[in-house]
Amino acid sequence: MSISQEKFKEMLKAKGLKVTNQRLLVLEVLAEHRDKHMTAEDIYELVKEDYPEIGLATIYRTMQLLLEMQLVDRVNLDDGCIRYEIGGLFDGEFRHHHHHLICRTCGRVFPFKDDLLEDLEGQIEGKTGFRVLDHELKFYGQCRECQEKEVTD
Repeated sequence: MSISQEKFKEMLKAKGLKVTNQRLLVLEVLAEHRDKHMTAEDIYELVKEDYPEIGLATIYRTMQLLLEMQLVDRVNLDDGCIRYEIGGLFDGEFRHHHHHLICRTCGRVFPFKDDLLEDLEGQIEGKTGFRVLDHELKFYGQCRECQEKEVTD
């Protein structure tokens, strides 16, 4: 995990919030699965392995708290589910989201980490004075496997 449990505890205390095992476990699960886009239910199933008495409502409240603290980001992949990923200030300094490539055929989602919009953000700020703090970008298309499958079918 990039952020230490001690740092997370400090952040909670600074906001006047209790440090709980549930909150720490949720953050650990997210950090261990940082390349996945997890639903609250996914997180619940993993946390429940170590903390069986936890409830799904606690997961939802914890996710809301982590969103407010900018330790996680909410991701909408147009599949009807709200998903979460480590982001925002998790590594100690603000960074942009990675982008998502969504296959229209099989529905798989591929992260794309290069931020190609920095020049555009600079132009926007130069022309309008508006500073872009973050953005979300989704590309829709067809993955290599689905393209190859179409050719052989």
